[in-house]
Amino acid sequence: MRSLFKEIGGCSLKKMTMLSLAVVLFIGMAACSIKTAEGPNSNTNTTFMHLHGLGYSADGKRLMIPVHSGLKVYANGAWSDAPGEKHDYMGFSAVDNGFYSSGHPAPGSKYKNPLGLVKSTDDGKTIAVLTLEGEVDLHGMAAGYRSHILYVVNPQPNSKMNQAGLFYSKDEGKTWTSSPAAGLQGQMTTIAVHPDKESIVAIGTTAGAYLSKDHGQTFTALVSGRPISAITFMNSGDVWVAGTGPDASLVKINTESTVSVTLKLPTKDEITYVAQNPANPNELAIATEQKDVYLSTDSGATWTQIADKGNMINKK
Repeated sequence: MRSLFKEIGGCSLKKMTMLSLAVVLFIGMAACSIKTAEGPNSNTNTTFMHLHGLGYSADGKRLMIPVHSGLKVYANGAWSDAPGEKHDYMGFSAVDNGFYSSGHPAPGSKYKNPLGLVKSTDDGKTIAVLTLEGEVDLHGMAAGYRSHILYVVNPQPNSKMNQAGLFYSKDEGKTWTSSPAAGLQGQMTTIAVHPDKESIVAIGTTAGAYLSKDHGQTFTALVSGRPISAITFMNSGDVWVAGTGPDASLVKINTESTVSVTLKLPTKDEITYVAQNPANPNELAIATEQKDVYLSTDSGATWTQIADKGNMINKK
């Protein structure tokens, strides 16, 4: 999944502890309610100012990108807007029957601000509010692709979670359990969840990448001594980890053997999001700090650019 703490109201979130993250998330809720000049209900925009994640539709035919003005969709070489209201989705997490998200409702929507926890099973045409509507904006969220377990960094006490910090839910937000995250070093930057195994969660920080196999109770290091900008699980359960620095890097790590393979990238820009096509494991999508988006259909051997600094590129 997705770098989940990259942006709040257009602000970069790269250095934060669990506590400071929660505070910034709380403050950022107000900032995100201010719309950009994209025009939240327009279907003619060819650029996006911010990018809040990457995820494929369940059939693998459409790449979905949440921006301030709804979902942008890339399919068959062309960009379009997803159907439905243009909500400002945050914490976007694609799963095998749709996606979970949070964020802010589109102008004129019936939904309260913030959205709380919502789910869509029709690529954003409609959403169902699961919990916390009008209470909290869950920017830091990830979901198990097939298990549907949810992990969030809660920014403030609310009706479901009595404190800020790392929590998980096995029942789509009805109940939540706190995780102490012992062993986590550095300041959190990104989070991802194993597609099947509910107890396995990975977190990137300014000090490395960390893995928990006990619902976030304890963490051990996968990568040490390097800031991590993005992390996501593959369909197989291996982890993609993107590191920061002068040259961008993306490494695939087997969580059992810790054997790693470095992927050749088309850019030196920092990787912010990574997604794998659920229907075609050879297809990958990456997004960068400069809002470039690339696709590969051969496991990263070659890449095609489909967005350049937020300008969407149609191939057809």
